[in-house]
Amino acid sequence: MSLVNRLREALAGELSSLAARGALGALDEAAALAVTSWTVERPKRPEHGDYATNAAMVLTKPARMPPRAIAEALVASLAKSEVFSSAEIAGPGFVNLRVKPAVLHEELAAILRAGAGYGHAPAATGERVNVEFVSANPTGPITVAAARNAILGDSVARLLEATGHRVTREFYVNDFGNQVRLLAASVRAAAENKPVPPEGYQGEYVVELARFLLTADPRALDVDDETLSRTCIAWMLRGIPGSATLRGVKRSLADLGVFFDVYFSEESLHRWGAVAAALRQLEGDGFLVEKDGALFFTGKGADEDKDRVVRKSDGAFTYFASDIAYHADKIDRGYDRLINVLGVDHHGYVARLRNALEALHLPSERFEALLYNLVYIYRGGELVKSSKRAGNVITAEEIMEEIDEAAGRQGAGRDALRFFYMSRAASQQIDFDVDLAKKASLDNPVFYVQYGHARLCSILRKANDMGIATPSRLSPEAWSKLAHPDELALARKLGEFPEVLESAAAAREPHRLAFYVQELARDFQSYFTRLKDDPVIPPASIREKAGWEKTWDMDKTRARLAWALAVRTVYASALALIGVSAPERMESAERLQEAGATAEASDEESETPRGT
Repeated sequence: MSLVNRLREALAGELSSLAARGALGALDEAAALAVTSWTVERPKRPEHGDYATNAAMVLTKPARMPPRAIAEALVASLAKSEVFSSAEIAGPGFVNLRVKPAVLHEELAAILRAGAGYGHAPAATGERVNVEFVSANPTGPITVAAARNAILGDSVARLLEATGHRVTREFYVNDFGNQVRLLAASVRAAAENKPVPPEGYQGEYVVELARFLLTADPRALDVDDETLSRTCIAWMLRGIPGSATLRGVKRSLADLGVFFDVYFSEESLHRWGAVAAALRQLEGDGFLVEKDGALFFTGKGADEDKDRVVRKSDGAFTYFASDIAYHADKIDRGYDRLINVLGVDHHGYVARLRNALEALHLPSERFEALLYNLVYIYRGGELVKSSKRAGNVITAEEIMEEIDEAAGRQGAGRDALRFFYMSRAASQQIDFDVDLAKKASLDNPVFYVQYGHARLCSILRKANDMGIATPSRLSPEAWSKLAHPDELALARKLGEFPEVLESAAAAREPHRLAFYVQELARDFQSYFTRLKDDPVIPPASIREKAGWEKTWDMDKTRARLAWALAVRTVYASALALIGVSAPERMESAERLQEAGATAEASDEESETPRGT
């Protein structure tokens, strides 16, 4: 249960008690509990309180009382509350609330008890969900656009798992049709030193694939086009061993921290007769019409604007024909929810596919799509339009390798792509600045948030080196030492994590987690910047004095260390849900701090991050 829900529950109890005493006009106790539309939210201005509720406004009509009268009764009732330290009426009937520190201390204790599972729902308590994402034609490397699809889909899957759903990550392999035939033709042309066919594939990877196939077997190309197509697709997915140019789709996705449970072949739908069976059913029910030798699905739904071809006049099936059979298959596999991650140009796809599922008498409401916008890559302020390796595309591998090399750490590129991509709503365009992502600077947002986590680890590590253990449990009396306003404000933010997680999963918006962790990092860094005269752990200048232990408030230090451990726990959980690592040490951050010679104390004497 989130902190907000706990507060809401406490307010509901007060309102129920008021109603039982007849203090809410026409509203009796049962009716008061039945009204659930009022909210508890953070006010826009923190000086107005920790939280605010509109309960008095919402209850006006059923109670048949003025909102201010209800608010006055509620404020009077809360005077003896064990949860709220104060309540004040604002405007026509809003009530501003302040929470007692003990409530926040209890939330911190709950975080320490739950650890990494704080805010997570019990497993297998939700829906069985199929998240299909990436699903790019495996005719080329993973591009930066496909990387956004991969990161978005994987992050949504992580959120759904954290909120109790059973998730299958699925990659729909488009290994059927003209595109795979063009890849085979391009590889054959490269092997024979001939021009690439019109609309064929360019890039070093095509040449390397041709060379690899011939080296493995000089007669590798002495096969029909369909066999060569399937061979090419298999190696595009798997990658060429030892190749820097063609690592393979699976390897590139793994480098992004993305792994799939199922790779589903489009070609198999045709080979097993699933497409023919679906079209036969649609035709029997009158949903297919023939025009000029082609076969069309005629949607009867209100959102369908025109007929869609499923089989061309030359007998070739369209992607839409495969999609109809594919999604019917997913429903037959027992999924409660089908989520597809698609480019923004697929905005008409949802209604079209739902109409087809309805025509097959299948539950179309189970299907939903997440649409994401374009990605543009910049270097030196200039838009990058082409790749060195893949001709007319920019690969995710190139960008990750460049950032890894600059950071001197494998995985830095993955963290940068994942954090930058998750720092925007899916509907927003992304302008990815490679130069910024490479900086070991607090201007770099992923560096900034990872630096915050590393600083927390540094505090706990240094305390341990001093012989001050971080407690995992504290008594209420010990927690009472945690009283600094910034510490309590951060405790409130930690208590909101379960609600942020739940709402992000429900809305399929993992960027809310990126926003949350940025706010957490900002508030934490700000706290340490201002806490120069009252540090968390005793600085060297104190420890040099004989008998310093007698004057130092060790109980407050232990409470603060437990608080820091709670902050670190939620911090790392939020990063993990968007697939970004939470480093315990950052050498580049330590060098940055040493370079900032404006500090009043050494790194050992102060945990204040320089430059904030």
